[in-house]
Amino acid sequence: MLKTEKYPRPLSQVNAAQLSNPEEEGGLNLGQVGASLRRRALLIAGVTGVMATAAVLKAESDPPVYQGEFEILTKPVTGESQAISNVPQTLSSEQGIATPERLQPVETTIKVLQSPVVLDPVIKKLQDKYQKKYPKLDFRYDSVVAGLTIASKQQNILEVEFVSPKEDVAKDFLKLLADSYLEYSLAERQSDVKQAIDFVEVQKKPLEQRVQLWQERLRTLRQVNNLVDPTLKAQEISTHIATLTQERLENRVQLEQMTVKYQGLQSEFAKQPSAAASNSVLSDNPRYQKLLDQILDVNAQIGKRSSVYTDEEEGMKRLNEQKAFMLSMLEHERARVNRDFQSRINDLQARDKYLGEKVNSLNGYLRGLATVSREYDNIQRELKIATDGLNQFLTKEQSLRIEEAQKQQPWKLLDPKLTKVTEPQAVSSGAKRNLALGGALGLLLGVGAALVVDKLSNVFYSSKEIKEASLLPLLGVVPFKKELGASDLQELDGALQQAARVSFFEVFRSLYTNILLLGSDTPIRSLVISSPGQEDGKSTVAIHLALAAAAMGQRVLLVDANLRYPTLHKRVGLMNIQGLTDVISQDLDWSNVIERSPLEDNLFVLAAGPIPPDSVRLLASQKMQDLMNELQASFDLVIYDTPPMVGFADANLLAANTNGAILVAGLGKLKRTVFQQALEEIQVSGTPILGVVANKSKEATPAAYSHYQKYYKQSVSSDSVGEGEQRNSVSASSTRINRR
Repeated sequence: MLKTEKYPRPLSQVNAAQLSNPEEEGGLNLGQVGASLRRRALLIAGVTGVMATAAVLKAESDPPVYQGEFEILTKPVTGESQAISNVPQTLSSEQGIATPERLQPVETTIKVLQSPVVLDPVIKKLQDKYQKKYPKLDFRYDSVVAGLTIASKQQNILEVEFVSPKEDVAKDFLKLLADSYLEYSLAERQSDVKQAIDFVEVQKKPLEQRVQLWQERLRTLRQVNNLVDPTLKAQEISTHIATLTQERLENRVQLEQMTVKYQGLQSEFAKQPSAAASNSVLSDNPRYQKLLDQILDVNAQIGKRSSVYTDEEEGMKRLNEQKAFMLSMLEHERARVNRDFQSRINDLQARDKYLGEKVNSLNGYLRGLATVSREYDNIQRELKIATDGLNQFLTKEQSLRIEEAQKQQPWKLLDPKLTKVTEPQAVSSGAKRNLALGGALGLLLGVGAALVVDKLSNVFYSSKEIKEASLLPLLGVVPFKKELGASDLQELDGALQQAARVSFFEVFRSLYTNILLLGSDTPIRSLVISSPGQEDGKSTVAIHLALAAAAMGQRVLLVDANLRYPTLHKRVGLMNIQGLTDVISQDLDWSNVIERSPLEDNLFVLAAGPIPPDSVRLLASQKMQDLMNELQASFDLVIYDTPPMVGFADANLLAANTNGAILVAGLGKLKRTVFQQALEEIQVSGTPILGVVANKSKEATPAAYSHYQKYYKQSVSSDSVGEGEQRNSVSASSTRINRR
C-alpha cells in the first residue's frame, strides 16, 4: 500500500489539477508592469536622455530669437456692486440692492490685455521707433500678437512673454507693455472706492443693532433657565433616563427570578423535612444539606437498630431524640432562608418603585426642556445670520480701507528689474518645444524598451509573481544572500551575532510552522523538496528546514534522494560512504546507515551513497516504497532532497509516497517557461503539491534583516548542480544558528 493511501492528504493541500495556467489568464497586470519599469529605470532614463538631448541639439541649430518675460500681480478691483459680492442674497434683497456683478475671470483678463484697445498704443510707439530701422519687420497688430504669450501662472499672477528676432525690439516692447498694463490697472481701479466704503458703512449699522439684540436675548434665556446649551442638557438627561431605565429592567429581571425561586422554595417547604432537597436554593445551602445528611444518617441507624431493639431501648431513645433535635434545627434553617428571600424581594420591589418615579420625573423635565431648546435654536440661528452678515461687511470695509490707502496702481510687477533696461535672452525658437517632445518620445520609447527587455528576460523577480503564476500557497520567502550583506561574522560582537542568527533562522521556523498548519487534520510526516530547474536553492531550503524542525523538538530525517549528483552530505559535514543506494540495492538495515548530524542532535541524515546507473529504477522499486513507509513511521518528519522536476522523474516518483512536495523557486534566475513546464508535469503526473517557497528574494524587509545584513556571508543560497561548487562553511554557520 502506498503512503498516500495510509495517510490522506490535508484539506489545505493543492490539487495538481487545479494549478493555474498563466498564459490563459490574460489581462494586464499593472503590478508586474510597475515592477518591470522599476527594474529597468536606468534603461528608461538613458533612452529618455538621449532623445531629449537629440531634440535640443536639433533646436539649437535653428537661428536664435530673443525672448523676454515679466510677471505681473493682478488684483480685481470693484465698486459698490462688488462691495456686496459676498453678502447673502437675502440681506441684499431686504436693502434693495441689485445682484452684484460677477468677478472677471482670468481668461477674460488675458483676452482684454491682448486686445487692440490695450496693445494698439504700444504697437504705435514701437512702429514709430523701429519701422525705418527694420523695414522687413512686420509691426502690424496680428504679427506682434503672434509673438506675445500671456498665461496664468498662479492665482492672480500673469506671466507675459514676447519673442522677436531683434533684441532691442523685444526689450523696448516689454517695457512699453509693462507700463501700459500698469496704467490699465490704475484706470480700472478708479471706480469710486470711496463710494463703496460709504455704502458698506450705511449697511453695517442695522446689522450691528441686530447682533446686539440677539446677544441680549441669548444671555437672558441662559440666566432664566440656568443652562448653557439646552441640547447638551437634553442629551445628558436622555442618557440618565436610559441608564435608569436599563437599571429598572435589570432590577425587574432579578425580582422575577427571585419570585420564581421563592415560589419553588415554598413548594419545597411543603415536603417532609427529611426528604432530599430538590430546590436549587436549598441544595446550594451547605448548612441545610449537612442537617439533611445527618437526619438521613440517623434514620439509617434507627432502621438498622430497630430490627434488633424496641423503641424503649436506651440507644433507640437517644437516636430518636437526636433525630427530633435535628428536625427542629432543620425547621429553623428553613425559616431563616424564607426570611432572607422575603427581605431580598422587598428590597427589589422598593428599588423598582424608586427607579420608576425617578424616570417619570426626568421625562417631565425633558419635555419642558424641549420648549427652551426650540427658543434657544431660534435665537442662535438669528444671531448667526446677523453675525455672518456683519462680518462680511466688516471684512469688505477693511479691504476697501486698505485699497483706499494705496492710491498707486493695483497691479504690481514681480520683477523690479523691468523698471530698468534688461537684455532679453537669446534662445532657439523651438528649444522648449523640442525638449518637451523629445523627452516625451524618449520616455515612451524607454518604457517600451524596458517592457520588451523585461519580457524577453522571462524571469521571476518577486514572490508575488510566483504566487500569481501558479496559484499555489506561498509557504515562505527566503532572502537572497547578497541582500543580507557580506561582512565577516568575526567583526560582530556577541549580541549582534545572536540577533543575526535568530533573524535568518526565523524564516525557516515560519516556513515549518506554515507546513504544520497545512496538516490541520492529518499531520504532515514526510515531504519532498524539489525545484523546477537547477540553481534554485532547493538543497539549502531542505537543510535549513530540517534544522528548524529539529530545533523545535522534532526527530527529523534528511534524505539525499538526488542519486544523480549527491551533494547534501558535504553541506552538513558528513561522509558519503554508504547511503540510500546501498539500503535499497544491498538490503542493508537503514538504521545502521543513517548518521546523526553534527549540526543538531534531533537531525539525522541518510546520504545518497554511490551513484547508481539507473536512479529512477531504484526510486520506483517496491523496496523504496517500503523503506519510505518505515522511515515515516520512525521519524516525526522525513525530508527528501531530490533532483529538479523538469527533465527528471525522481521528485514525482517520491512525492507520490509522501504527504506532498514543496517547490522551491529561485527568484532572479528561474525562467517562466521552466516554471510553467514544471507545473504542467505536476498536473500530468498528479503529484500532490503542498506549496511553493520563494528563494533568493530581494524583498526582505530591513526591520527583519537589519542585523543579519552584517552576518550572512557564507550561507549557501543555491544548488550548484553539475558545477561542483560546495561550501562546507554552511555547516559551521548552521551549527551556530541552532546552538545559540
